[in-house]
Amino acid sequence: MPDDWQRALAVVAHPDDLEYGCSAAVAAWVAEGRQITYVLATRGEAGIDTLTPERAGPLREAEQRAAAAAVGVPAVEFLDHRDGVIEYGVALRRDIAAAVRRHRPELVLTLNHRDTWAGSAWNTPDHVAVGRAVLDAAADAGNRWIFPELAEQGLRPWDGVRWVAVANSPMPSHAVSAEAGFEQAVQSLLRHRAYLEALTDEDPETYVRRFLADSTRLHSARFTGGRAVAFELFSR
Repeated sequence: MPDDWQRALAVVAHPDDLEYGCSAAVAAWVAEGRQITYVLATRGEAGIDTLTPERAGPLREAEQRAAAAAVGVPAVEFLDHRDGVIEYGVALRRDIAAAVRRHRPELVLTLNHRDTWAGSAWNTPDHVAVGRAVLDAAADAGNRWIFPELAEQGLRPWDGVRWVAVANSPMPSHAVSAEAGFEQAVQSLLRHRAYLEALTDEDPETYVRRFLADSTRLHSARFTGGRAVAFELFSR
């Protein structure tokens, strides 16, 4: 992965997307002194079957803030699109372009926008919509004639995004060692306690350690030889 950058913006659909996707890399980058901000399209309100959206949304927001803090990320923003029915389109692109203009990153992170994960597992519409919108909004943010209303709100164009890195892509091209940030990544995913307890009957820490161990070893032979977070990298 390129390392000549200082600011990154991570934009995903739901609470827990980054913790399942790339928080070991985020922890390592923060430890190196880089600045990273999280932006989530939803509050994950449709993610727990046993809780109504009105109860689940605030709970999952709190868990996401705690998860971000566990890897040293101080700022988490929510765009308040509806969980489960995010629509790719102009409104989503505008909201993400506004976030890019606010934070002026060189690197933008997102989650797999492809139809499938590795193998044949079908991806969700929310991940696909947000991932595709991130790729488009990274360019939209630098064009003064797209979303001129953002400039009227004080958000000047930002054409400084150099890369978009897509975590959990079935076609990874680059990787970051997950060794230094692995334990922080475990603690970060464990902050989603209510979500995990609804997801599995297994002990949460046992589940989290096994999942992250498996996911960070998936591409280790191809890249670092050790634990790795893999990305599909797009250059601008």
